[in-house]
Amino acid sequence: MVLAPALAMDEITFRSDTVLSDVHLYTPNQRRLMVRLNGMGQPVFLSQFKLLWDRDSQTDSGAEGGDHTEGTPPAGTICNRAQEEDDVLGDEALESSPYNVIKIEHTMATPLEDVGKQVWRGALLLADYILFQRDLFQGRTVLELGAGTGLASIIAATVAQTVYCTDVGADLLAMCQRNIALNSHLLASGGGVIKVKELDWLRDDLCTDPEVPFSWSEEDISHLYGHTTILLAAEVFYDDDLTDAVFKTLSRLAHKLKNACTAILSVEKRLNFTLRHLDVTCEAYDHFRGWLRRLEGLAGGRLRFTVEPVDASFPQLLVYERIQQLELWKIFVEPVTDPIMSVDKASQPFS
Repeated sequence: MVLAPALAMDEITFRSDTVLSDVHLYTPNQRRLMVRLNGMGQPVFLSQFKLLWDRDSQTDSGAEGGDHTEGTPPAGTICNRAQEEDDVLGDEALESSPYNVIKIEHTMATPLEDVGKQVWRGALLLADYILFQRDLFQGRTVLELGAGTGLASIIAATVAQTVYCTDVGADLLAMCQRNIALNSHLLASGGGVIKVKELDWLRDDLCTDPEVPFSWSEEDISHLYGHTTILLAAEVFYDDDLTDAVFKTLSRLAHKLKNACTAILSVEKRLNFTLRHLDVTCEAYDHFRGWLRRLEGLAGGRLRFTVEPVDASFPQLLVYERIQQLELWKIFVEPVTDPIMSVDKASQPFS
């Protein structure tokens, strides 16, 4: 923290130059390996996260309430810091059990605009839910917004047919692509395909310029709108302006998709003390919840948005600390067939 010069107490402001994910904060240094510098000169590290599954006996029994893989911790298990020290694996263990590990390259202690280059607990929770609910993703086309390091997209591709792994920034998207290559052994048997693409929430259209890295072809766009039924987003609700952009993008996409869809959102309820309130608040989380209420309250359009919380006590299939502040939400998006609905109003996405 840097204390900015000021003349009076009410003029004092604080600036945080860097942000560090708790996932990396609690991982011992000897469990990480610096592998390179990225295009921006930032150190890139390789971490390995243990999958608590028996791949040979894995079946499509992911329905809630069904049996879970033998050896999986019971519902509601919290993996503490000591467990993470034992279960974030080194190279030697990796060689002996490659199918029980997901390898992720990431940076650490980034500026706020680069937090997508770190691994966050919300992404691990979302990936965990995908592993638990494999039936829901089997053979589907999935779009992840703000994919960051690509962890959730990689897990989704172990069961889904096609996954569009999207974010912004050529360096971040290149990191996604590298992580996909590092985990190709997990994707091979399922036959899932991951396509890394740029998707900017502040733009109404998709970039189709072939000269731009990670742009969209017309074929990709047609497939995206014609087949996508699941939208994902994890840990992208930490800034009010970005949260606004995410929800507007979700609405815009939902209006263009041919089929009904389900959005699955992962968020961490972060508590912060603010001088403005002189109290502990969750402003970013409250803004997120406000958007959920706003979507449910929409009327007169051609889509209906139904919001449901997900019980996060399902068994853990990834090793991480599942704290109580982690939440999952589902948004079911269905067409409205009200014959008296205004055509003009029905054709407009949420803005």
